[in-house]
Amino acid sequence: MAGKGILYGLGTGPGDPELVTRKAWRLIEEASVIAYPSAEGGDSFARSIIAEAIAPDVIEIEMPVPMVSGRAPAQAIYDEGASAIRSHLEDGRDVVVLCEGDPLFYGSFMYLLARLRDDFETQIIPGVTSMTACAAAHNHALVARSDVLTVLPGTLDDDALTARIHDTDAVVIMKIGRHLGRLRDLLMRLGLAEQALYVSHASLPHEKALPLSQAPDQAPYFSMILLYKGNDPWI
Repeated sequence: MAGKGILYGLGTGPGDPELVTRKAWRLIEEASVIAYPSAEGGDSFARSIIAEAIAPDVIEIEMPVPMVSGRAPAQAIYDEGASAIRSHLEDGRDVVVLCEGDPLFYGSFMYLLARLRDDFETQIIPGVTSMTACAAAHNHALVARSDVLTVLPGTLDDDALTARIHDTDAVVIMKIGRHLGRLRDLLMRLGLAEQALYVSHASLPHEKALPLSQAPDQAPYFSMILLYKGNDPWI
């Protein structure tokens, strides 16, 4: 790998620029090439978090990921992005890839990592995850002592969610979006809705931290449910 650039997978945190690590900020300031996913037809949230650190002459590789259920369109975008990144790495230029939250926690960087890590030196810069930011928004512990924490995508069906919720002590439900009404109904049937907490846009000025019972019927993309099944864990 001598003479090749280094691939950096860099977590930009949940949204507040002050939650970006010092190392991540420095690497962005020093970067000559950055890459990042964006919503097709929209801006990149990851880029917006660290926009102040980007030099005006930086080469930018934008990967507009289509918001569709099938995997193929997104995979094609990551193929194209990996190809562009590869070209710079082969020429000896380091590439910093931005990822909301943490690169390896439901992060889009993992798709680029799978395509490039065998050929180039790769370094991961962890970021503050959305679930820890959501817990902070409520001043509520995620999990304590020897309790088990389970992270679930809200896209699972009710039977799968029920089985996993029964088998754990604390739950983070991500990707709730259009599933919020169904998830709230499920937790009500399980007798757990009153213990559940809702957060959207954690760490941002328009953050909302509410009991699940007060959550809106339509949840935005950046939203989450937290559930601790026991008593307050610090008691």
